Amino acid sequence: MSYGNQGGSGGYGAQPPGSGGYGAQPPGGGYGPPPGGGYGPPGGYGAPQTPPDNHLVAAILTTLFCCLPFGIVSIVKSSQVNSKWAAGDYQGAVAASEEAKTWWKRALIVGVIVEVVVIVLYILLFVVLVANTPTYGY
Repeated sequence: MSYGNQGGSGGYGAQPPGSGGYGAQPPGGGYGPPPGGGYGPPGGYGAPQTPPDNHLVAAILTTLFCCLPFGIVSIVKSSQVNSKWAAGDYQGAVAASEEAKTWWKRALIVGVIVEVVVIVLYILLFVVLVANTPTYGY
């Protein structure tokens, strides 16, 4: 038994004719993109195209009309969105945007609840005052 040239006898390294073998190109082309589309953009690399919404208008409006403490927190978080975006902290900017949205929604909910409670208390006060008002008959 010899380990040299096998001479087409099918030994080590020999390939059947027309089978392609190791390194053969698939039919219909080379190493291009897969059929039906190419590769999408790489995930997680580079900056997204537009900065996230900072929710500043909603934060200011809920601060003025609904709940001052929660609205101030929302304004602080919304102001962090643009500064983090400019510094290249894209994930931090998205997180700050989500926190700003959460805080202005909390301010809105608390403000609405407080307004409803105040209206109900005014109605109750009016009913109690009317019921306790003395009437004079002629």
